[in-house]
Amino acid sequence: MSFTNAPVTRSLVYGLIGISVAVSLLDIKHYFYILVDLHLWQFHQTWRALIYQLCYTNSSEVLFGAMTLYNMRAVERMWGSRKFATFIFVTSLFTSVLTPTILALFLRPLTLGLFNYLPAGPTPIIFAVLAQYHAMIPPIYKYKVATSVSAPTDDQAQGITFSDKSYRYLLAFQLALFQWPGSLLGALIGWLVGLSWRMEVLPRSLIRWRLPGWVVGMRTQRRSQEFEGLRRRLEGEGASTAAATGVQSQADTEGGRRRTMGQQVMDQFRGAF
Repeated sequence: MSFTNAPVTRSLVYGLIGISVAVSLLDIKHYFYILVDLHLWQFHQTWRALIYQLCYTNSSEVLFGAMTLYNMRAVERMWGSRKFATFIFVTSLFTSVLTPTILALFLRPLTLGLFNYLPAGPTPIIFAVLAQYHAMIPPIYKYKVATSVSAPTDDQAQGITFSDKSYRYLLAFQLALFQWPGSLLGALIGWLVGLSWRMEVLPRSLIRWRLPGWVVGMRTQRRSQEFEGLRRRLEGEGASTAAATGVQSQADTEGGRRRTMGQQVMDQFRGAF
């Protein structure tokens, strides 16, 4: 169990832990959460929407967030690092705008100012990845936890069915409840954004767009690719020329082997004398 073939997930986990520790040591946690009335309406600190997903502000959330990202590394392995990095980038943009906007313009007025706090942390991004994980990765095995101590009367015992994916969902669910209702709102928005990507509700051009390869460490050897393409073309031309020459030689050979009736009669007389 490692980060093999999952460099983007590794960077996310290490970055989440490193930034969260640095923010705690530097005592700048107050820059990463959002209070709508104070930070957005009074001081107009809209830049907080761009950075509130960079870290968590307590160690429990860091632990559960890192574990959840690590357990979903199979998504990157199935998609490839470039597509997965593009998905993380697009998701972070949408959740950075949608979550504070919905909170400030709709939920806070509806709750008469009670719903005013948006906690720090990449919970929306994690739940967007979780939506892909839920749709793409099938369970390996299932098991049932009995809910009754009495002996079953039929072949199927009464109980709750779980799978090997259940504990991953429990980690994410706990992450959504750490600082609810703000963390729960972020989880719901992230899940909806991930589902929209999955069902191609988002603009098709945005879904097909990809980050440059160098972002995920893909070194494009342009000159080598050009020479490789030239070599393949030359091999193709050589193969076609060889095929044409072979057909021509075969035709010449067959033509040389054909003899007329007169030549065959002369050969018979030559053999007799």
